[in-house]
Amino acid sequence: MFFKKLAALIRQPNFQNALLWVSLGLGGGVLLWNGFMLSLDAYSTTEFCISCHSMKVYVYEDYKQSIHYRNTKGIQAQCADCHVPKPLGAKLVCKTIALNDVYHTILASIDTPEKFSAKKQHLAERVWERTRARDSQECRNCHKIEQMDLDHQSAVARKLHLEAKQMQKTCIDCHKGVAHKLANIVNNDHNSEESLSLE
Repeated sequence: MFFKKLAALIRQPNFQNALLWVSLGLGGGVLLWNGFMLSLDAYSTTEFCISCHSMKVYVYEDYKQSIHYRNTKGIQAQCADCHVPKPLGAKLVCKTIALNDVYHTILASIDTPEKFSAKKQHLAERVWERTRARDSQECRNCHKIEQMDLDHQSAVARKLHLEAKQMQKTCIDCHKGVAHKLANIVNNDHNSEESLSLE
């Protein structure tokens, strides 16, 4: 019954008909946009990221040993906090690049410790390069060098942060092993070289 009335309204060329079409178009557009944005958020959760075997078994286990997972302040960075830009355009580019990860998951390119270890350096370098290209923006969302109380840092940290600021270095230039073991280290090696601890 509703659809018959709607069809009858559509056939009548008048102002009400135009208003109906505009309302339906806008309403449909809002629903589609909100659905798209909700799906982007859903695909940026840590739970989604570790739904593939290689992320859960190798990468997530590294992260769980890091200060970004467990620390004295109880603040936890999620995967998207470090790996997914906040601006929509950059986020869409990031998600498009991530389709390559889906492709390699289907191919089982890194589904064993040996395969993952062989590619870890290359994968890490790609992430470091993207981070550097964005001036470590995802780091800076939480860590602002201008807001650091350098007087309460160790002498080494204070010196390095001042030098980094003067030389316009970006966070990833010095902090490569903060959330994941350095790429050239085997996953279960607890004697791994860590990035500088500057606290």
